[in-house]
Amino acid sequence: MVFDVLTLFPALVDGVLSESIIGRARRSGAVEIRTWNIRDYSADRNRRVDDAPYGGGRGMLMAAPPVYACWKAAYDSRPDLTTRTVYMSPKGGILRQDDAVRLGSGFGRLIIICGHYEGIDQRVIDEVVDEEISIGDYVLTGGEIPACILVDAVARTVDGVLAAPECYESESIACGMLEYPQYTRPYEFHGVRVPDILLSGDHAAVDKWRERKALELTAERRPDLLKKD
Repeated sequence: MVFDVLTLFPALVDGVLSESIIGRARRSGAVEIRTWNIRDYSADRNRRVDDAPYGGGRGMLMAAPPVYACWKAAYDSRPDLTTRTVYMSPKGGILRQDDAVRLGSGFGRLIIICGHYEGIDQRVIDEVVDEEISIGDYVLTGGEIPACILVDAVARTVDGVLAAPECYESESIACGMLEYPQYTRPYEFHGVRVPDILLSGDHAAVDKWRERKALELTAERRPDLLKKD
């Protein structure tokens, strides 16, 4: 799968997405992540990409022409792929695991636009964006970190990134509940021992214990998950 990230800070995005599992997936070819510097598509000799908003107001707004030109270059670079363009925006729907699975299975490429300053001229959003996505009810200084989160969440659902689908299907949220507590060596730490059931060798009993603990934890911390249809 291909991810094209349109940004004013490509080094930030590349730095985050070059480490750990996603970094290995890039190097193995399981995913391809390309960053596009929106400033490179500015017609201004100083590579300016922003201007004051019509109607007044504080801050600057990213102008439509460089954003569109950058998007067009990215889009035209791989016309063979089924593409969905996403704008990271606090006005979008909250990112859920279902969205990550949907985007990962339904498209060959995501073009992700990162806003900055006070956002982007609405006209280019209306013309090229298929969907706006938010990572939560708070405001950040730009869309780069949200874009990295989206890439990470979607990439993990792509074949070849994780060892097996079970690696993400059984985790917290993905399975519809929070994940059960897990333990590793040493057997005792600061006076607390690993629950005996996990050392019993009875796989059926362990599964039941994990399911019960997951249900208890979800009911305590995220009861909203249990109310979903």
